[in-house]
Amino acid sequence: MIGQVAGIMHGSAELTGDLDLLWDGTPGHAPALAAAFISVNAQLADEAGKPLATHPDSFLRPKVQFTSPGASGDCCTPALPWGNLNVREFLDRAITAVDPGGLEVHYVSRKDLIQMRRAIGRPKDLRRADELDSSASNRRG
Repeated sequence: MIGQVAGIMHGSAELTGDLDLLWDGTPGHAPALAAAFISVNAQLADEAGKPLATHPDSFLRPKVQFTSPGASGDCCTPALPWGNLNVREFLDRAITAVDPGGLEVHYVSRKDLIQMRRAIGRPKDLRRADELDSSASNRRG
């Protein structure tokens, strides 16, 4: 996970209405990703909102939007313009949380999330980066 849900995992108090995901973009992994989205009855769309088939080829885009009965958001790859960030490395440093039932959730580290937010640069991303940076400083000091 990336985006504000990852921020919440790091202690952010600002709630969000979407779930942003990052996967490695490897074409060989696209069939499993498509099968997972099909299993939750997800509908896909491109960045302009045009519907896409829930097919492996759809996931080869830098980003697709998804909507399912339980969640909606963006499914992104390292091919998105992340500035000078190598977000593929962020996947290797992701933190794993496991719920009592064994469900694993991987989310980017606080440091990497702050870098992503600053690279995107929208006012809400900068505000959220400052919040995470401030809360990390308060924990150290």
